[in-house]
Parts: sequence; C-alpha cells; structure tokens
Amino acid sequence: MTEPAGLMMAMMQPPPTMEEEFQDWYDTEHFPERRDCKGFVTAQRLLCLDGFPRYLALYDLENRAVLEGPGYGAIARSRYSQWTKRIVPRMWGHYRAEADQIFPGRARLGANGTPTRLALWRFSGVDENAIQATVNGVRTSWAETPGVLQLRVFQAKADQTGDVIATIELAGSMPLPAPRPDAFGPLLRHLNLANLYMPYWR
Repeated sequence: MTEPAGLMMAMMQPPPTMEEEFQDWYDTEHFPERRDCKGFVTAQRLLCLDGFPRYLALYDLENRAVLEGPGYGAIARSRYSQWTKRIVPRMWGHYRAEADQIFPGRARLGANGTPTRLALWRFSGVDENAIQATVNGVRTSWAETPGVLQLRVFQAKADQTGDVIATIELAGSMPLPAPRPDAFGPLLRHLNLANLYMPYWR
C-alpha cells in the first residue's frame, strides 16, 4: 500500500507588540527553513479573513516520516533557533498538526489551480470509525459547489490524534456556503474551527 502524503500545519497569532518581529522571523527564517527542507513539497502562508488565529502555514510533505528525518531534525525539536524559542511561546492560539492525507490520495495544494482563498475546517475528537463519514460529509457539502477547486481531508496524528482537518481551495471571490448539516449528522458537533484564509504576502 502506498504511504499517504503528509501535511504539517501551524496556526498562530502574535500579540500586537510582536507583529513586526513575528513577520520578520517567519519570512526570513522559519518559513524558508521549512520550504527548503528535503521532503517538503509545497509551502504556503495564509492570512485569516474570518476567524482566529490570524496566520496559517500549510506544508505538503512526501509523507509524515519526513518530520522524523535528518533534514527536518536539523531545524526542529532540539535544534530550534534562539529566535524561534523567543517567538513561539509568546504566540496566541498556537496549534500545530502533523497529518496523513486521507482524501483524495496524494493531491497537493494548488493541484487544480491557484486558490484565491482557502477554507479550513477542523473536527476534534473524531472516533477512528467515523473518519470515513467525515470525508463523505465534506464531499457531500462542497464537491459540486461553484468555485471549489479542490477538497482535501487529513487525519491528524501524534499529539493531535482525533482531529480531522478539511481544506477547501476556492477560486474567485464568491462566499463559501455553509456546509449541509445533514451531510455530517452527529459529526457536526465535533466541528470546532471554521476559518477562511487568503494567501499571505508582504
């Protein structure tokens, strides 16, 4: 069986007094280190249009094992820079997930065109037996929606086991309609984050 594609995602928001330093750190050190790391396939920073926290970074991985490899080990865990050690503990809403892509195979961010916006939904505490129902619910709610370029669903591992993350890549500026409650049934009570993003640039 082919090993699933991996995802690393991080979201956080700096306090107002650290906004400028946060952007300098992310743009000149933290993001380039990961973007250029062996096994990292795509790298994208995004800005939240509706929701909290304000900043999101998504990294497609060859597979989740990349995060245990020597390339990532050289810039993470016990090798974090002093700047990283200063910034990260001061962030608000910090959430980091390592995940396997469970739908639709090994698709990458932007595979069907460059998105102008991205919706991110997180379901927490999802039982292993309900994972497929979550995938089906995402597909039923958005697969035929005009402007949807691609749907992807990820199952978080490690510290965030039980979380299922759905990303909906969007073209144009049409608002994303609300998901159909009947598509998720009782799983809808596990939805604890629904944010809308646009690509970040500086």
